[in-house]
Amino acid sequence: MRDIFVTLVVLGSIPAIFLQPHIGILMWSWLGYMNPHRISWGFATEFPFAMIVGLITLVALLFSKESKRIPWTKETILLLLFILWMLVTTLFAIHSDLAWIQMEKIAKIQVMIFLTLILINSRERLHALAWVIALSLGFYGVKGGIFTITSGGGYHVMGPNNTFIGGNNEIGLALIMTVPLMRYLQLNAQKIWVRHGLTAAIVLTAIAILGTQSRGALLGAAAMASVMFFKSRQKILVLILLVFAIPFALSFMPQSWYDRMGTIKTYDEDESAQGRFRAWRFAFDTALDRPVTGGGFEVFAGQTDAHSIYFEILGEHGFVGLTLFLLLGLFAWRAASWVIKNARNIPDAKGLSDLAAMLQVSLIGYAVGGAFLGLAYFDLYYHLFAMIVLCKLVLMKQMAGNPVVAVTGQRAPWFASRPGGARAE
Repeated sequence: MRDIFVTLVVLGSIPAIFLQPHIGILMWSWLGYMNPHRISWGFATEFPFAMIVGLITLVALLFSKESKRIPWTKETILLLLFILWMLVTTLFAIHSDLAWIQMEKIAKIQVMIFLTLILINSRERLHALAWVIALSLGFYGVKGGIFTITSGGGYHVMGPNNTFIGGNNEIGLALIMTVPLMRYLQLNAQKIWVRHGLTAAIVLTAIAILGTQSRGALLGAAAMASVMFFKSRQKILVLILLVFAIPFALSFMPQSWYDRMGTIKTYDEDESAQGRFRAWRFAFDTALDRPVTGGGFEVFAGQTDAHSIYFEILGEHGFVGLTLFLLLGLFAWRAASWVIKNARNIPDAKGLSDLAAMLQVSLIGYAVGGAFLGLAYFDLYYHLFAMIVLCKLVLMKQMAGNPVVAVTGQRAPWFASRPGGARAE
């Protein structure tokens, strides 16, 4: 039944994608983050729905009246340079055959990121994308939170098999990056039941993060929560939520969870931690031997997992690749800060400021949690990067003289589109 449902939804979306290509981005995001076909049991499990939707979106864009210009900013130029550098390192990869397979996967993801930059060209579309991502990953947060409560926290919360987020560490990091999006949606929800529903989802997702029993996720969650408090415009409410939610969430965790988290302090006696150190040493030694290009994709094949986004990039793409990767995060942070600063004096731009601030919180979660997990090519990170760029473009368009006003004369929600309104091309 699930297979049929997913198939019908995807097939039913095709006409809508041809009429409005940006719907293809929303559909691809749903398939890529929720992976509904992976929780089926039949033919849909291995069917390449995301690839088909991506191709249809590309064709629909070519034949549509939508602007086809890529918004070239310093952020998008840097992203292109990083992609080109990965191509260069693939040419000199140690495991050439495996590297080209990985390069193909990365290229497909980045094509969709650039399509996002082209098609999500209005505030309404940006808001819709935030909803799709939050609901897609929030499904596992709510589900995982309920599972943790009912099971007494005795089992690991896991993601869907054969996906980026299949393991407990991976789903933990994804949920950390999703909570700030939920908070943004909560801040800008117009209906009280939506706000309360998102509050419940945030609490359950926090419980699910603990339920992954991932030590890296715990550290990432702590960093994320701290920054979210300082970035939120309702600090007292966030503080109250944290004061009550954290003890509530911890109350469901068994002693085994506390014992496992306690090994963070005794990492020198933990074999898992020592394995990470060996992986990081291998990455560093590889980069010293090949400082320019690194070992290329899959250099860790036959050795160990990278266990860190930073050492994964260092080992596979050398010091040049690591520099570009770090600059991506820095440029994204600065772009978001620009939005927050300039949105203060723009009517109806409060929502843009909220989104940029919460995207920064997601970046912190990824930066800290990713330090212990090899998810350097996680599509969610690059999608959030693109959303920050889009926030900047939308605000620049609004600053050029296109404020959002309602037909009634009252201010509309920031994400509402005015007929004939501005779009950041």
